[in-house]
Amino acid sequence: MAVAGAIIGAAMGGWMNDRFGRRSTILVADVLFFIGAVIMASAPNPALLIIGRVFVGLGVGMASMTAPLYISEASPAKIRGALVSTNGFLITGGQFLSYLINLAFTKAPGTWRWMLGVAGIPALLQFILMLLLPESPRWLFRKGREEEAEAILRKIYPTNEVDREIRDLKESVESEIQETGSSEKINIMKLLKTKTVRRGLVAGVGLQVFQQFVGINTVMYYSPTIVQLAGFASNRTALLLSLVTAGLNALGSIVSIYFIDRTGRKKLLVISLFGVIISLGILSAVFHETSSHSPLVNQTQTSQFANYTCPDYGSATNAASWDCMKCLKASSPDCGFCASPADKMSPGACLISNDTVKDTCHAEDRLWYTRGCPSKYGWLALIGLALYIIFFSPGMGTVPWIVNSEIYPLRFRGVCGGMAATANWISNLIVAQSFLSLTQAIGTSWTFLIFGVISVVALIFVLIYVPETKGLPIEEVEKMLEHRALQFKFWKKSSSISGKNQAV
Repeated sequence: MAVAGAIIGAAMGGWMNDRFGRRSTILVADVLFFIGAVIMASAPNPALLIIGRVFVGLGVGMASMTAPLYISEASPAKIRGALVSTNGFLITGGQFLSYLINLAFTKAPGTWRWMLGVAGIPALLQFILMLLLPESPRWLFRKGREEEAEAILRKIYPTNEVDREIRDLKESVESEIQETGSSEKINIMKLLKTKTVRRGLVAGVGLQVFQQFVGINTVMYYSPTIVQLAGFASNRTALLLSLVTAGLNALGSIVSIYFIDRTGRKKLLVISLFGVIISLGILSAVFHETSSHSPLVNQTQTSQFANYTCPDYGSATNAASWDCMKCLKASSPDCGFCASPADKMSPGACLISNDTVKDTCHAEDRLWYTRGCPSKYGWLALIGLALYIIFFSPGMGTVPWIVNSEIYPLRFRGVCGGMAATANWISNLIVAQSFLSLTQAIGTSWTFLIFGVISVVALIFVLIYVPETKGLPIEEVEKMLEHRALQFKFWKKSSSISGKNQAV
């Protein structure tokens, strides 16, 4: 429900950004998030908890597309990428911090209320601090408040650059008014027919969709499950290792801050996707090996727990061919695998899955598996998982938001950014809701292989459709899109518009 709320919030945020301004939209998002946190913390029943979750989602959706846009429009070109990447780092760093905070609250009375309620504090803090910050100078300029915009730009840019920035901004707004007759109304059909906007939307929306469909939020949401699927039985171990993945995600965002304005957006995307493809290949191979070489189920081992034998196994005519994977797929009722006490890879018992049986299994110093089977190669899955995060985070993790904050003409920046963010959250919802169903239907190995194939398609898409915007003033990006031709040799520089050498 939070993700569903974020879809609506992102769509509303695009319109609000252009109508009321970037700063005002962030303030509204903070209010929504704070209300949601208070409702969740005080919820007397599940229905109210879900309503609070929707409020939080609305705030997250609005902020997810507005914050990068606001930062981008208030940043000098040479450090714009690094500052938007810093926003990404603070998100991933915040996720890591939230794991630690939640861990601290596990011992507190009213555990989950604290976990959900404490989220209102950063929203309140940001609301207060945002009151001290100015509106986006570019939005002010487009609304005819030129003196306010110029005053802010003079605080941001060095003296020798500010006049050129104001001149470019003025030309951009004047050309919009000359072309449309108005700088206010936005016609969606006109938007899609405009070549620069259409090219920007293909690149921006495409990146946001691929960011989700290469599987990142599956890895983040389900990392404890993936660790168990790899053969690590303990819930505590799985949660601890998922904390490591959150830490690596934050670390990758720091790498992005350093390289984004040095290496460029496109190179970082290409390197990132190459690494993601290799990592998904490793994960697919490990899970294939785990599922095809899982321990057998032994009749003697199972008979030691006579009262808890899995019904499907007990009634099977081919019980001798059963292994751990077949045991875990039994569904009437769900069954689990109690490993041999001597060696987890030796034949074990197939039993009904419930807390009583789990405790009985543990009482005999055996490991209890319900999501994945014992494996010799579980550590390789952890390496694949870590590599995936390390490669994804600096490139596909942050660059789509950076590109979307700078690739659209000023007049359409809010609504186009909203469309791209909405596409991101819809893709997020589809992937998150389908992952566990896919693993059950076709297996974890094939699921990761599908993500790998999508990553290859994403790489081809980036090479063909995504332009390099490193170091370009935001107004220059529009001119570059107007004249842009397909360029596969993205590592080479070509002469840009305005006679300057810029990377295209």
